[in-house]
Amino acid sequence: MVSVKTKLLVTLLVLQLCYAGTHIVSRVALNIGVSKVVYPVYRNLIALLLLGPFAYFLEKKERPPLTFSLLVQFFLLASLGITANQGFYLLGLYYASPTFASAMQNSVPAINFVMASALRLEKVDISRRYGLAKVLGTIASIGGATIITIYKGPPLLHQTHPQLGNSLEEDMYSRKMQNWTWGCVYLVGHCLSWAGWMVLQAPVLRNYPAKLSLTSFTCFFGLIQFLIIAAFVETNPELWKIQSGEELFTILYAGVVAAGIVFSLQTWCIQKGGPVFVAVFQPMQTLLVAVMASLILGDQLYLGGIIGAALIMLGLYSVLWGKTEEKRVGSQDQEQTLTKHLLDTENRDKDDAPASDIP
Repeated sequence: MVSVKTKLLVTLLVLQLCYAGTHIVSRVALNIGVSKVVYPVYRNLIALLLLGPFAYFLEKKERPPLTFSLLVQFFLLASLGITANQGFYLLGLYYASPTFASAMQNSVPAINFVMASALRLEKVDISRRYGLAKVLGTIASIGGATIITIYKGPPLLHQTHPQLGNSLEEDMYSRKMQNWTWGCVYLVGHCLSWAGWMVLQAPVLRNYPAKLSLTSFTCFFGLIQFLIIAAFVETNPELWKIQSGEELFTILYAGVVAAGIVFSLQTWCIQKGGPVFVAVFQPMQTLLVAVMASLILGDQLYLGGIIGAALIMLGLYSVLWGKTEEKRVGSQDQEQTLTKHLLDTENRDKDDAPASDIP
């Protein structure tokens, strides 16, 4: 019999492979000319068709009644978690690279901590080790993202610098550097919208605990929003036609694997190992993407990106350690408080007991 821990580790590896594949497949889709608006429309349509029936039948009893307030909240969640998140991601992926898109995503827990602290959903106590770890981890993650954005650095695998004196090549290199910076800025927007979606999703789940149904409604409103954008941006009917097997594969992968399979695997892993344990494996995705992008797409690695990615990963683990330590200390303090309360109650009962006449 295979142990639960072994199953969990294998499933986490498969999950990170699926995530890594999403970065590569999405970049391939952009390279072969799939529209940045049409692609997420098809992706969310397939995701909705996959998740909708499961949500309807599995959560029939636990799904609260819909109200106008909940629908507004679903719409806002879709604006952040689907439209802004996927839109910024595709723009960043197009101008930067899959490797650094994956590396930037490691900063989401730190951004999440900043947002939650600003909204007073998270306590900041730098007098404790865990509080200091979360703050320092956040600074490292933001510093790493900044380095990736403003400093590309020299290539590590082979030199591709333009020759000095060739004004045309210098102009092309300068334009490429500018596109890289914009790509990283878009990826920062992607991480901000993703973190904002996670922060705002927590209070919505308290009022509407049917997670599959919530995800389905989010996909539905995200699909509507992308269709509205497409009505103004992609008016050419030819852009909506799937013209090759390669295009069909990228769209099906995005809808079936990135939405359906990944959602199922991640839910199972979180149930078995907890969210922190799952998040610890996130940097493995970046390593897999770097290898796959180099072999499949011929992508280059740059010094600035490597330094920034290392800082972001260091910050990720620091924030995760701080969160784990905070929970452990909180549990210990709660146990000590409960024990003290029980002992005080017991002593009070002894003092209040009537004195015995028997010597």
